[in-house]
Amino acid sequence: MKFTYKNTRFYLKGLLLATIVFLGSCQKDALNLTPLTSIAGDEAYSTPAKIGSQVNALYGQLSDAGYFGGRYLVFNEQRGNEFSQNDGNNSTGANVWNQTISASGDFVNAVWTAGYRVINSANILIDKLSTSTVLDVNTRKSYLAEAKFVRAFAYFSLVQTYAKPYNQSTKSLALPLRLKGETTGGNNDLVFSSTADIYAQILKDLDEAEADLPASNSTALLNTGRAHKATAIALKTRVYLVKADYDKVVTEASKLVPATAPYQYTAGTASHSLEADLTKLYNGSYTGPEAIFSIPFIIASEAPGQQSALAYNYLSPVLYLNNNGGIISNPVFSSTSTDLRKNLITTNTSGQQLLKKFAKNSAPYLDYVPLIRYAEVLLNYAEAAAQKNDLNTALSLLKAVRNRANPGFVFSTGVGTKEDLINTILTERRIELLGEGFRTPDLFRKLLPLPAKSGTAGTAPEVAVSASNYVWPIPSNELAYNKLAPR
Repeated sequence: MKFTYKNTRFYLKGLLLATIVFLGSCQKDALNLTPLTSIAGDEAYSTPAKIGSQVNALYGQLSDAGYFGGRYLVFNEQRGNEFSQNDGNNSTGANVWNQTISASGDFVNAVWTAGYRVINSANILIDKLSTSTVLDVNTRKSYLAEAKFVRAFAYFSLVQTYAKPYNQSTKSLALPLRLKGETTGGNNDLVFSSTADIYAQILKDLDEAEADLPASNSTALLNTGRAHKATAIALKTRVYLVKADYDKVVTEASKLVPATAPYQYTAGTASHSLEADLTKLYNGSYTGPEAIFSIPFIIASEAPGQQSALAYNYLSPVLYLNNNGGIISNPVFSSTSTDLRKNLITTNTSGQQLLKKFAKNSAPYLDYVPLIRYAEVLLNYAEAAAQKNDLNTALSLLKAVRNRANPGFVFSTGVGTKEDLINTILTERRIELLGEGFRTPDLFRKLLPLPAKSGTAGTAPEVAVSASNYVWPIPSNELAYNKLAPR
């Protein structure tokens, strides 16, 4: 059976699921997973409709305001150097921006909690469906695949936030690898697995998800907000790029990107390519061909609160573009540029340059949140191809992204050698993916320091790769309740 997004798409967000409750100061058990409704666990999986609601709710949990609904992307931009902080208020992430956040920090604990809430919900769904006879075989396999994709997505966010980068250390302890659903208290104590083991599980989940996900869903909105084969493949290109496994990046990307332009992937109702019209891409509710995976906010009750909304952070502004080392100084954004992406920048009365990709800067903040775009896949592929000395393919892919925004542009410099071309591709990533949460992960995978920066809120020093605050610490709540967590 098929499910569609209704106006109440996430009305079951947090309902019908036995999930990790927020780790607040009054909590007595870090894994007190009491169901949030009176519906018994087995009853919640007793009909196809109820199971379908559980699957919808998984995506709803990803849209948590402190997670992929807004704040998690903002955190990854605040730690980088594309933006300056406009105030010193920790409630808007000043301590994230100036690199002083601690294990007891609200955000450190909230992201961990949100991630493991999603993981536990996916685990419960996988456990229940493994023995369920309620669904037909194909629907059951598809739902299991979606749960594995969501679990992989959550683990990838956590390992990139709390563990040493893959290319720094694969043997370091990273995260507790929880693969069984918890519906009762207890079972807090679990040894941490290595970075290599976490990545292996992520890729195992994604491979299995790709095998059983549908080639496409029934509508453009479902192809945007629910996983299909291309969604798992696209995420694998990102994971392998973080690992610097360029052969695998090329293998996966080639499934979605033809050998020659024009680059377009089609499978059933899923058709992915670059969006020719940038005004459509940032209209707030985009479901066109470039959207491989997004969080669609449809009604006010689903939307993030003001301080978590992307539009609020970039346009109020909590964050403004950093013209001292940030990508805003690139000629693409100059007044004489013919690149259409310069139109995504505005200047306020204080002279601050602001990002307006997310333009719905008033309640209820219903901008869709793009998590995977076809442009990223092309750039992932371009970088891997260049690393493998396939410079012609790399340059062609780079041109596709640049010429979408500036059809007349010709790369006359910056592409002469392999190193030049890779650096140009990395610069294009900063331009194209600005504000979408990629800056810190890109610094991490290249083992580059978090740059020094300044803003209205003060200054933030450079953070070396070897520094203890290069990645976020294990949250205090995990340390308090998991006696096997590394100290």
